[in-house]
Amino acid sequence: MSALAKNIKLVGTDIDGVWTDARMYYSTEGDVMKSFSTYDGMGVKLLREAGIPLLIMTGEDTKIVAKRAEKLGIERVFQGENEKLNRLNKVCSELNISLDEVAYIGD
Repeated sequence: MSALAKNIKLVGTDIDGVWTDARMYYSTEGDVMKSFSTYDGMGVKLLREAGIPLLIMTGEDTKIVAKRAEKLGIERVFQGENEKLNRLNKVCSELNISLDEVAYIGD
């Protein structure tokens, strides 16, 4: 592990295009569906084992994201979040860490 990776104390991610293939599927009844990879579930498990919390921030607001986060035991989920940097700063303050200690994955 690189020296920079050893300093990571929080991982933050967007959802669409990061946890999904960026496609949205619609049923004829208007239901929205997204496709999630099981590989991300393994990543969440590895972060948990390393003691690194995970934060999801997305501009979308869907039950799908809430269900996926619940299944993986992710507590910090912010949907309808349009000010992601502000939210990230608040969480960093709560955890007493700096932005330099955050790995963020977005598209």
